[in-house]
Amino acid sequence: MKIGYPCINRSIGCTAGGTFRLASYSKEKLIAAVKNNLFCLSKILEYNVSNDLLFFRISSDLVPFASHPICRFNWASYFKQEFQKLGEYIKENEIRISMHPDQFVLINSLDKKIVEKSIKELEYQCKVLDVMNLNNTAKVQVHVGGVYGNKEKSIERFIKNYNSLPETIKKRVAIENDDRSYSLKDCLYIHKAVGIPVIFDVFHHECLNNGEPLRDAVIAAKKTWDKNDGFLMVDYSSQKKGKRKGTHAESINIKSFKEFFR
Repeated sequence: MKIGYPCINRSIGCTAGGTFRLASYSKEKLIAAVKNNLFCLSKILEYNVSNDLLFFRISSDLVPFASHPICRFNWASYFKQEFQKLGEYIKENEIRISMHPDQFVLINSLDKKIVEKSIKELEYQCKVLDVMNLNNTAKVQVHVGGVYGNKEKSIERFIKNYNSLPETIKKRVAIENDDRSYSLKDCLYIHKAVGIPVIFDVFHHECLNNGEPLRDAVIAAKKTWDKNDGFLMVDYSSQKKGKRKGTHAESINIKSFKEFFR
């Protein structure tokens, strides 16, 4: 078991998700931003290793605007050595890595342009992990998407669009149960149809479930991961007090986590 956290380290004063405004885009600004982000990512990983935090989600903004049409710069080639060096460090220290696109990534959208943009973003994030030479246990996690007034058809649309994705994306993408629309049961249905692994979100399961006991739910999600995918990934967070159900707090309830862990 490996424990970690997503994206932002607040202990070293360095962020691997620095970006800039689209209106001021230039190749020079992009190079400067990526250079700084890769430097900070190396420092974050070093901090994590020294603190036995061997699971980390890399920021989607590692390469700003990488999936936007404005970016025609071959960042993967330009920074190839830096990416490969990070990949070697990750492999040497057996760190588990993931990425998670923003909410605009909707594989099952009714709008073809949104689906196209979603695929571009997935291509970018998978390419980051590919350039690092990480194996398929490094995942890009997505939600199933919107319901659009017909859940059954939206699930079938996800399955259809997923099947049309290039293998470079399919080998890395995993779905996560959410807190409002798609439960673990829905994700397991999709897994049965296409073989996609299911990341189990404990907090989301507390918000939306079909009565499955927590332990049974974890075991069911675990069975969706094969040897090439690696061990089950689990997200754990807590409810933010005074906010709508499903709003993440900035830190976890330690007592609850210990109970879950046990």
